[in-house]
Amino acid sequence: MDQIYDTLIIGGGLSGLSVGHFLKQARPGHSFAILEAASRPGGVIKSHRNGAYLSEQGPHGFLDNCPESQKMLRDLELDRETVTAPLAQHVRYVYLHGRLNLIPQSPGKIIVAPLISWPAKLRVLAELWQKPLADDATVAEWVGRRFGRELLPYADAVFTGTWAGDYQQLLLAAVMPGLRALETEHGSVLRGLIKMMRARKSGRTQAKKPVAMPAMTSFPDGMERLPQRLAEEFTANQFRCDYPVTAIGREDGLWRARSERGDLRAAALVVALPVNAALRLLRAYAATPVEAVPEAFIKNIVTAFSGQTLPPGFGYLAPEAAGRYALGSLFSSNMFAGRAASGQILCETLVGGRRHPERYQDDGDLGRALADIRETLGLRGEPVYAETLRPLAGIPQLEAGANALLAWRGRLTAENPGLFVCGFGWNGIGVNDMIKTAKAVATARLAGDRVDQSAEVKKIYF
Repeated sequence: MDQIYDTLIIGGGLSGLSVGHFLKQARPGHSFAILEAASRPGGVIKSHRNGAYLSEQGPHGFLDNCPESQKMLRDLELDRETVTAPLAQHVRYVYLHGRLNLIPQSPGKIIVAPLISWPAKLRVLAELWQKPLADDATVAEWVGRRFGRELLPYADAVFTGTWAGDYQQLLLAAVMPGLRALETEHGSVLRGLIKMMRARKSGRTQAKKPVAMPAMTSFPDGMERLPQRLAEEFTANQFRCDYPVTAIGREDGLWRARSERGDLRAAALVVALPVNAALRLLRAYAATPVEAVPEAFIKNIVTAFSGQTLPPGFGYLAPEAAGRYALGSLFSSNMFAGRAASGQILCETLVGGRRHPERYQDDGDLGRALADIRETLGLRGEPVYAETLRPLAGIPQLEAGANALLAWRGRLTAENPGLFVCGFGWNGIGVNDMIKTAKAVATARLAGDRVDQSAEVKKIYF
């Protein structure tokens, strides 16, 4: 008779691997199997090494301010391997009005910085009296209404840099549910933030815990080290590559995952897949409110130059209003050592996104990307190294219909005990988002409970 597992996890990307890790840490005797369709773990996380040059096809790092992520690093002893770039020492820029505009990372410095006019700065205070918009408000509608239109290019840059999305289509309630909850609870984001800061200050006074800026974190050989190390802790029975699941079902109180390599059964099922992959799998089990969500694809044009310097900091972002070809560029050799040969700089320039899929498809755009960063960064001559990397998947875009989709997921898991749905795009797209949600899923699974869906107010770092 085939083995019946405590939990089946479909998807061996960061989400699925992290769920397995937290289950194993919390209850070593808990039996589970992670089923990954691809021949490697990691999903969208993939590092690319070409001689002296190291770049990324997926996320470039994660902030060290998430307790769940930091615990995982300690569990795996990866905390001994990390390389970091503190935000307090590495600035970022927004390209606007024909120049790079340095974005301070502290509220006080942002207020006095010449990023917007003083009337626009005073307009921000009017947010205290703005009525909440409907749940289907886009990011652009929400920011323009609550804080004023002069802030729109900077909001655009934020969502260009995270979702590669169009902030005129992304729904605020779906991509920033914490801010939306703050607005609806307090009637004002500023009022809610003030109350949160007062509560935190009181707590810090008692604990005498200083507040520090986070640091961007990666590994000497790139971000792929994280899923590789996670996969190393599992047995061959616990983690199975080249194991595509074609259908799921529930029979006799057990969940079943069907595959050409054999069906597996378990008391609980975790669908840890990106939004569209999850919808394709779930559709035969339960009618979905949408066939699919849009996706944004960005390619990474990696270039190295010899004998030149970059502006200090992480890189820059270019909102649509700037009229640039690229979405922005990461100064990788500034962030982490060992990304380029000695005496060289390495830029990773991002092209495409939700607004410009035609640029993603263009195979002959190195010249246009080079012209963009030469003008923006003052670089000279030809690169000593150039390569174009394409991602392993698109970035799910939570646009019109996304609120109904997320509500549907909540009902589906509530009506089907033992079913959990997480993964790339469902609760964010960052590394910390994946790990934090995976910890919540593992905790709920072991407690026989539902996942806590309370929205977190995330700080915005350019």
